[in-house]
Amino acid sequence: MKDRGVYILLINLKKPQKIKVGKLGEISFESGYYIYVGSAQNGLKNRLERHRSRSKKLFWHIDYFLNSGTEIEKIFVKEGPKSMECEMARFISKNARGIPKFGSSDCKCDSHFFTGKVDDLLKVVSEFGLIEYDR
Repeated sequence: MKDRGVYILLINLKKPQKIKVGKLGEISFESGYYIYVGSAQNGLKNRLERHRSRSKKLFWHIDYFLNSGTEIEKIFVKEGPKSMECEMARFISKNARGIPKFGSSDCKCDSHFFTGKVDDLLKVVSEFGLIEYDR
């Protein structure tokens, strides 16, 4: 696999929390599963390792969420253009509830971060042919 593409983070939030998410401010999150859609057109492996890291400068919306005691349960990847990130977000939005403006400040999507039933969230994996990243 080339070192660029799109990815999905499946994250489990074990208990409800209020989290300050950069310029979005404080957001109340219910416990449950969340899915984040992202892309890295250069340095995909480094981006994924950064998401897993506990010590990092908080920059992206997802950094704030991941820095709040959450666990990434699975990561899925696929080589593809940045535009596929938005295609996947639009697909997920049909089956899950998006957190407004989260992760989508560089595009016209309503959100790139969703919550809902795990099966509904992961429909995008089979629909777009992502594979599990295991490193």
